[in-house]
Amino acid sequence: MTNNSLAEITEQLKKSKIVAVFCHVRPDGDAIGSGLALCLALKKCGKKAYMCCDDYAEKKFAFLPATSAIKTSLPDLPYDTLISLDCADITRLGIYTSKFSKFPGTTVNIDHHVSNNGFAKYNYVVECPASCEIVYDLFIAAGFEIDPEIANLLMLGLITDSGNFTHLDVTPKTYSVAAALREKGADPNLINYNMYTRQSPERAVLYGRVMNGLRFALDKKFAYILIFKEDLKQTGADKSVTEGFVDFPLSIDGVEVAASLMEVKNETFKVSLRSKGKVNVNTIAVSYGGGGHVLASGFMAFGPLEEVLDKLTYTVSQYI
Repeated sequence: MTNNSLAEITEQLKKSKIVAVFCHVRPDGDAIGSGLALCLALKKCGKKAYMCCDDYAEKKFAFLPATSAIKTSLPDLPYDTLISLDCADITRLGIYTSKFSKFPGTTVNIDHHVSNNGFAKYNYVVECPASCEIVYDLFIAAGFEIDPEIANLLMLGLITDSGNFTHLDVTPKTYSVAAALREKGADPNLINYNMYTRQSPERAVLYGRVMNGLRFALDKKFAYILIFKEDLKQTGADKSVTEGFVDFPLSIDGVEVAASLMEVKNETFKVSLRSKGKVNVNTIAVSYGGGGHVLASGFMAFGPLEEVLDKLTYTVSQYI
């Protein structure tokens, strides 16, 4: 992959007039924050910009009004630039994968995932805690205004994708960006409450139910939880509330790798992996066709549950 310079990316942003910004399916705080922040900044420069995703933002993000602007169908306009943000692989654009790959105009790929191999005409992939950290650099280089609304969106991604500044890839620069965003009006208390403290009764009941089924393997160095469709149905919880569940097994003494397996449909599971640092779970995820970060990655698994678990446990055993 040829990585373009910050100057080259900002030049393309400034030249653009009608822009569509895409992010990965099931958008998280970093995808939402970076994408919407870029759209707002471009609009402030007199450009037309829209954020489009295969899925709407989950309800928990509604405390930031800008999230209501995310579209699942792209307005029919003569776009000159398509931008992918926080998407490690082009296929994770979902229904917009083909549109992006076949677009005759300018395509830009901005991301922080180590597994990103560069799928646009212009690529700016920098390994760091969050895409929002990269977008902040772009704004400074381009001279884009950062008002309190944009600052909150960037802070959202910074907080959520860094594990509230606890991940090993957090650097002094990450804190300096957070400090700058705070000066611009970001409210970390508001973000932390809505992301980590606030929860529905349904989530609380589901959490207890899932953790009651916690399992260990590999001399308790590997721990995993299972989330079944029936659990969601009986508790009345939405699958979106399970974000963060995988962090609990990782917190247990002696556990090096934690996993969450969520049943999507019959014999289909969304697997989320976390590591304390000894194991590169991105390598594991890539071997299954997924990817992400060294300490946090994921993939889709197919087959009977116990077969999936046996195969995953064996794979993890090769790295612990």
